[in-house]
Amino acid sequence: MITTESSLFTKIEALLDRLEKEPIHPTWISLMPRERVTARVREIEWHPELPLAGKTFAVKDNFDVAGIPTTAGCPAYAYTPLETATVVRQLEQAGALLIGKTNMDQFATGLVGTRSPYGACASVFNDRYISGGSSSGSAVAVARGLVDFSLGTDTAGSGRVPAAFNGVIGLKPTRGLLSTKGVVPAVRSIDCVSIFARSSRDAGEIWQIAKGFDPSDPFSREPHTGQGAAPWMNTTFRFGVPAPDQLEFFGDDEAAHLYQAAISKLQQIGGEKIEVDFSVFRKAADLLYGGPWVAERLAAIKDFFCDHADEMDPTVRSIVGSAARYTASDAFEADYRLRELCREAEDQWTQMDFLFLPTTGTIYTHEQVAADPVELNTNLGYYTNFVNLMDLAAVAAPAGFRPNGLPFGVSFIGRAFTDEALLTLANRYLGETTPLPKTSPRCIEIAVVGAHLSGQPLNHELTARGARLQRTCLTSPDYRLFALKGCSPAKPGLVHQAGFKGCGIEVEIWAMPADQFGSFVAEVPPPLTIGTVELEDGESVKCFLCEPCAILSAVDITRFGGWRSYVASSKS
Repeated sequence: MITTESSLFTKIEALLDRLEKEPIHPTWISLMPRERVTARVREIEWHPELPLAGKTFAVKDNFDVAGIPTTAGCPAYAYTPLETATVVRQLEQAGALLIGKTNMDQFATGLVGTRSPYGACASVFNDRYISGGSSSGSAVAVARGLVDFSLGTDTAGSGRVPAAFNGVIGLKPTRGLLSTKGVVPAVRSIDCVSIFARSSRDAGEIWQIAKGFDPSDPFSREPHTGQGAAPWMNTTFRFGVPAPDQLEFFGDDEAAHLYQAAISKLQQIGGEKIEVDFSVFRKAADLLYGGPWVAERLAAIKDFFCDHADEMDPTVRSIVGSAARYTASDAFEADYRLRELCREAEDQWTQMDFLFLPTTGTIYTHEQVAADPVELNTNLGYYTNFVNLMDLAAVAAPAGFRPNGLPFGVSFIGRAFTDEALLTLANRYLGETTPLPKTSPRCIEIAVVGAHLSGQPLNHELTARGARLQRTCLTSPDYRLFALKGCSPAKPGLVHQAGFKGCGIEVEIWAMPADQFGSFVAEVPPPLTIGTVELEDGESVKCFLCEPCAILSAVDITRFGGWRSYVASSKS
């Protein structure tokens, strides 16, 4: 139990004192009542075992919190909900303490963070420069150390651009993994809840707790078997970058240099750079604001817009109002075009495991954005606007500073449901010391011992299924290896013998997408089987084993320590 003199109580009291002394705007739109927060502390003191016990967080003010007005950045729109958004409730049930609701580009329309009657947030590194939006206050609250993490939303880059401009992690999860029930939509069919944190580990912890199927959210979903498998997560990987003539930094040479340095850093940790045709992704990006998806912004607030358009931010009003020019046939034609582009992008995805892009090409001052609010906003979406339309996941991470002290960020962008793998790659890239997951998500590890080893005649049966080599190691000592007779190509048989004191047999561990494992096993011919083997470190994985009857006529080759050594000796 935590007493009122506890470190948590002291921490929260100090935070609330600090917030009461500071101007509430522009970071916040509203703060939770002090008595409500301290009451939550007293609840949590009885449950210190909760995974997020005492962690503080903020939410963008398009999330419903029971009894607290939701404004979506527009005072005239405000209403007081009776229920709390699903994802907020899940985090509170895990012990997190909600501190307040943060500023945002009105109705989540913008990447600049300046379209709010509550003031314009600024980058924590230089207040002349914008914070990025639309989840502006959520990113700033984390960057300033006011909360441990925060929630935003992301439709076109709102969970990534402000992360880049404030030097924090911005996780844009796969659409539907985090419930959007109780969140005011921007473009409902492609919106998602995003997470801001100071490390990829923290973002991953929040993501694990916040995600989950919500039957009350019609857009909620879970991955199918093998969907989003990332056998490249803990090994070598291929990352896609745009061809040089497709890169755009809008005259920001320092950003261009920092991006090249980030590429070199990724290569140093095991990445292979692949130049891809970025034009297909750019064509998809152009659909977001240049097509009928704008009409969804009107659908989200149609009744309010009809009666209160004059009380909206002028730029937001202009964007939402432009929806009237699109017809139902426009919507279908745009959907067809998007599907065509997604199919075209498959050619690029066969070459790479994930895209590695600048989060933005540059950063702007408040004065620049005020002078040209639409065009500069469009520039900020150059590398972000396509992601949700094409059903991708992304992690924005810090990638150094310009000489003037302004931050630069990069984004890891992968297929749907590769969230965990992207967070792990960001972890590796940033050099965070937290332990990495051992097993690649939605993969099955299998140990191969003979003809499926790298360079051997059946290795293609692994690679054709997207499997990736993880490591080479030995079995535990109580295994023997035999050269089987009558096999083509030649194969060994691995047999467990309790009490045998050998030196272990060399095996390769491969990670295979789980949906490919069944077809692989179906092709295994007798007398081989797939069973479980114990490795030298005590871990157990699936492995090729042999029926005991087959070794009666086989040659014991255990002394060679592995099939490769035996084959080499046979050739000499």
